[in-house]
Amino acid sequence: MTEINVLFRKSAEEYGEKYRDHYLEIYKIYLKMADKISERRQSANSFFLTINTAIVGLVSYLQIGQTEKAGSIFYLVIGVAGMIICYSWYRLILSYKHINSGKFKVLHLIEQNLPLAPYDTEWEMLGRGEDSKKYLPFTHIEIFVPWVFFGLHAFVFLYGLSALIKK
Repeated sequence: MTEINVLFRKSAEEYGEKYRDHYLEIYKIYLKMADKISERRQSANSFFLTINTAIVGLVSYLQIGQTEKAGSIFYLVIGVAGMIICYSWYRLILSYKHINSGKFKVLHLIEQNLPLAPYDTEWEMLGRGEDSKKYLPFTHIEIFVPWVFFGLHAFVFLYGLSALIKK
């Protein structure tokens, strides 16, 4: 079954006289849902950025002594926890990317039967994502941040591991 067959289950004749009104209303609602996904994505990024900043701040603030075994274990635990959080963040970004891509494909399909197609036109003007001079997806930049923090947490983990091995 093609995407159009999935989206358009009934023709205007089968649906009835309210087809155009309902069609436009559904488009408006779906557009709002796409905006909500972007808002949730930004909230999730803010949450993970805050958590990672707090962990890095905590590690640098506490400065548990290098000679204490507890300090080494603390660094190991914090490092692993931070890396897990960063990987979760990375996976969530990918998930939001796929959800947004799907939503905009649906919007483009809906626009095929509207008098104007602003999102499809915008996508065309941006080179359909194939020309990085016209458009660099936010995801390409956004996905870099969890890996920077992952590297910091890996460093903390390795620091704790090396301190534990020396003892």
